[in-house]
Amino acid sequence: MISILIPTKDYNCCTLVRALHEQVEKLQQPCEIIVAEDGSSSEGLALNESLNRLPHCRIITQKNNIGRAKIRNLLAKEAKYPYLLFIDSDAIVENNTFLNKYIEALGKNRVVCGGLYHADKQPDENCSLRYRYEKKADKRRSAKIRNKQPYNNFTTFNFAIEKGLFLSILFNEQITRYGHEDTLFGYVLREKGVKIRHIDNALLHSGLESNCVYLRKVEESIETLVEIGDEINDTPLLSMANKIERMHLTNIMATMWKACNRMLKSNLLSKKPSITLLNIYKLGYFCYLNRK
Repeated sequence: MISILIPTKDYNCCTLVRALHEQVEKLQQPCEIIVAEDGSSSEGLALNESLNRLPHCRIITQKNNIGRAKIRNLLAKEAKYPYLLFIDSDAIVENNTFLNKYIEALGKNRVVCGGLYHADKQPDENCSLRYRYEKKADKRRSAKIRNKQPYNNFTTFNFAIEKGLFLSILFNEQITRYGHEDTLFGYVLREKGVKIRHIDNALLHSGLESNCVYLRKVEESIETLVEIGDEINDTPLLSMANKIERMHLTNIMATMWKACNRMLKSNLLSKKPSITLLNIYKLGYFCYLNRK
């Protein structure tokens, strides 16, 4: 019934896959688990090699990294069951009814999002920026809150969808850098009138990057948003940038970002970064790029 699809690159996802496999073995319905190595090194491939020996599980390998959108589209085309469950490789299953909850929800919905959460304790002081951002966002991640804005809260981290529906849309392969392939996918679902159902079936997100790596990802996602901004119109950052533009303050915001970005970065890369300053940094960088 379900094909569980896990894209990865140089990441050990054995714990995740074995936890899912244990639940698959107990189901009364057919399932498969497909792991896609997207340009992993030989050392990275060795991390997950043992998964090929698990029943119902197989690994497909791309020698070159083809990106977040293409690898997910490839996984969907490889899947043999009518429902697809996409899970990021840095997820951890702590709920022994995880798959059962999805099976129950998919009987009534075409797209289901399970959600994510983060550990109560910060795992490493060097990942303080991502951790603080995510823990603040966790307060708004209950299914009740997500269902108030189902499309804006769509994420690829942990979601299920009818295979036929997914193949009729696919992730936009023009997005080759980090960020917003899920934003655009959610927007297309809304345009097509397809309902998204959010449920409380969250996975623990364990793969927190260092402050430096995460800030670069933030910048890359903003660069992507500038490129695709004409195709979507209602992300929080776009909404704020549009307000700034209506007030004719875009040039001022861009100039301020150019003058202050090093000072802002100093805080964001520290052990105690400010999420308020992160939001200012994001808005300023967007205005700076948009002006250019």
